[in-house]
Amino acid sequence: MNVGIIGATGNAGRAIFAEAVGRGHEATAIVRHPEKARELLGGDVPVLDRDAFALVREDLVAFDVVVDAFSTAPAQAYRHLDLAARVIGLLRETTAPRLVFIVGAGSLMTGEDHHLLVEDLRKAPEARAWIATPESQLKELRFLEWVDNVEWVAVSPSETFVPGEAGEVVLGRDELLVAPDGASRVTTGTMAMAILDEIERPAHRQERFTVRDA
Repeated sequence: MNVGIIGATGNAGRAIFAEAVGRGHEATAIVRHPEKARELLGGDVPVLDRDAFALVREDLVAFDVVVDAFSTAPAQAYRHLDLAARVIGLLRETTAPRLVFIVGAGSLMTGEDHHLLVEDLRKAPEARAWIATPESQLKELRFLEWVDNVEWVAVSPSETFVPGEAGEVVLGRDELLVAPDGASRVTTGTMAMAILDEIERPAHRQERFTVRDA
């Protein structure tokens, strides 16, 4: 398939790009800085030189799948929702491309009372410096849940999301996944594997799933 990756030079984006290419798909980096993409992903990487907020419908419909791996500083965390709204708006009443959004772990439920993880994250030391990101990604998911005329799927990592090689994929839906040792952790490699599995064999439609390392 032809897969476009918004934010392909970020940690998640690089892993998704590598996994897609490794499985024989045609992957294109949708980035503002082509030179950075070629430095990180390879000198012959296909690049769409475009600010994500300047994308037009014709850019997107050239792909079978578009993955939104966009990331930004917490001070501009609202742009996660803004970008999702823009991309959805461009593709209303279409069936292609399929859209994959990474929406963070804060929107997952946890504890016996099934409260949102973001409620716990707000209590963390120095949370004010970064809490805007999980809060914004929660709003992004809530927006997507209202969208019924675009093909989309959302993915939440575990509470700890770190660069690393792929391991065994464990999937869930809306509850925070915790390993037997009590850790809630996933690497970018495992996340990328789960996303490419979903792209190749769709199991979720207009809903969110989550992934952790075994």
